[in-house]
Amino acid sequence: MSVLEGEGRSASQRESRRRRRWSADERRRIVAETFEPGASVSIVARRHDLNANMLFTWRREAKQAAMRMIEAPAAFVAAEIASEPSPLATATSVATGRMEVVLPGGERVIVGADVDAAALARVIKVVLRR
Repeated sequence: MSVLEGEGRSASQRESRRRRRWSADERRRIVAETFEPGASVSIVARRHDLNANMLFTWRREAKQAAMRMIEAPAAFVAAEIASEPSPLATATSVATGRMEVVLPGGERVIVGADVDAAALARVIKVVLRR
C-alpha cells in the first residue's frame, strides 16, 4: 500500500507548503522595505507572506554583496574625446555643461552639470559590473 503525498491535508494546506521562487528584483524590493525608517522586518515579512528568518537571510546576503562591490578593484572606462560634437549634442547641452555617457550595450545617458562627480562614478562602476 502506498501513501500519497499530501494525504490527509486539505488543498489549502498543500498549497501553503509549496516552495515559492522570488526573483532577485522582488527580493531587493522587499529587503529595501525593511530599511525604511520605522520599518519592522517581521511586519514586512508578514505583509509578503514570508518567514522573517528568510528575510533576515536576504538582508545578510544583500549586505555581503554590497561589501564585495565596495572592495572590488576599480574599473576603467574608455573615453573618447571627439573634435566635433556628436549629432545628439545640442547647443543648449553644450552651454549648460551636460555630458553624454554611452554605456556598454549602447544605452546613452545625458548627465547635467549639477550631478555629483563621485556619485556618478559610483553609478557607472555598478553598471559596468552587470
